[in-house]
Amino acid sequence: MPYVNIKITRDGVTPEKKAEVIRGVTQVLVDVLGKNPATTMVLIEEVETDNWGIAGETVTARRKSGR
Repeated sequence: MPYVNIKITRDGVTPEKKAEVIRGVTQVLVDVLGKNPATTMVLIEEVETDNWGIAGETVTARRKSGR
């Protein structure tokens, strides 16, 4: 029973794109590891850019500075 947790920044990813990611990740586990898609769980968590840091600064600040 695979469990995959994907974290992305909350910045406008559509429900359709999330569904596509869930289908694609499930299919990778089927194709590569032979896992049963009926028992494969994929969770997408959206994180505010103020709560995600890279190199000591928030994603919000990095985007404002053009990095």
